[in-house]
Amino acid sequence: MCGRTACTLAPDELSRASSYRDRGGRRRQPRWRDGDADKYKPSYNRSPQSMSPVLLSQQHFDKDAPVDERVLAVMRWGLVPAWFKQDDPSKMHYSTSNCRSENILEKKTYKYPMNKGQRCVILADGFYEWKRQEKQKQPFFIYFPQGSSGSSDPATSKKARSAEKVSLDMTEEGEAPCEWTGWRLLTMAGLFDCWTPPEGGEPLYTYTVITVDASPNLQDIHGRMPAILEGEEEVRRWLDFGKVKSQDALKLLQSKNTLTFHPVSSLVNNSRNNSPECLQLVDLNSKKEPKPTGSSKMMMSWLKNGSPSKRKKSNTCESEEETKKRPKSTGALQGANKKPRIH
Repeated sequence: MCGRTACTLAPDELSRASSYRDRGGRRRQPRWRDGDADKYKPSYNRSPQSMSPVLLSQQHFDKDAPVDERVLAVMRWGLVPAWFKQDDPSKMHYSTSNCRSENILEKKTYKYPMNKGQRCVILADGFYEWKRQEKQKQPFFIYFPQGSSGSSDPATSKKARSAEKVSLDMTEEGEAPCEWTGWRLLTMAGLFDCWTPPEGGEPLYTYTVITVDASPNLQDIHGRMPAILEGEEEVRRWLDFGKVKSQDALKLLQSKNTLTFHPVSSLVNNSRNNSPECLQLVDLNSKKEPKPTGSSKMMMSWLKNGSPSKRKKSNTCESEEETKKRPKSTGALQGANKKPRIH
């Protein structure tokens, strides 16, 4: 399962960290849907019902948008189906923060958005999970290994040793580092839906995190994990609902043994605690200062750079003039007001 995440990047950093190549090979930065950048707030300890950043195809809002154009949006964690009849989404009597990959096409809550191509990517620094012990639960922070080599220890390769000078995650071999050079975001597969109050009002966009069986290295912590989309190609296929049909997209939901983790303080147990200490490595066997891993050292160095607004901006491959020429991300979800048939 996935019941707590962290996403500490500022809105402009999220855009740079989510850069991608379009079909012409040009590096692009997804823009925020109008007004959503102001709704997003960085957090070290995000729980269900909070507003979180997701990445999705712009065609969900503008059917005439290029097929490969992406947009950032803020949605509430915990899917509220479009067909929900109550006047208050809090009246739902079951949790939809997670969705088991095995049941997507069996439950109407998830079947309708899946068949309509309403697929999104949930962005986070990482997620928390709790390991059951005799008298308590020990929390862990789980995330992508940091470093261009994919190793959890940046000292294992020449490229990783110079990680402060080159892109950590997206720069291709021999290419100038013109994109994001900070923390490599975790990209989790999700579904979203758009619910409108029966009596009218502002539409509510919500999402669910799809889960799969835990990978071998995480099974000792918990039996489930988020479905991870690893690499730009998997993200592209998950978001391209026009070309990649549901049955093919479902094949991307596999358990991947690629994440790393470290134990963290029980501070994270309370969602009201929202500080860098939630992410900090702790030693489970000693009161001494724990020996950090390569990835945890990189994380703490990143956090110590100061608040997101003070962190140094990396270069981008799209000029501000080009960005201004692109159309604004406006409008509601295409077909959002169409009520699905209920059998």
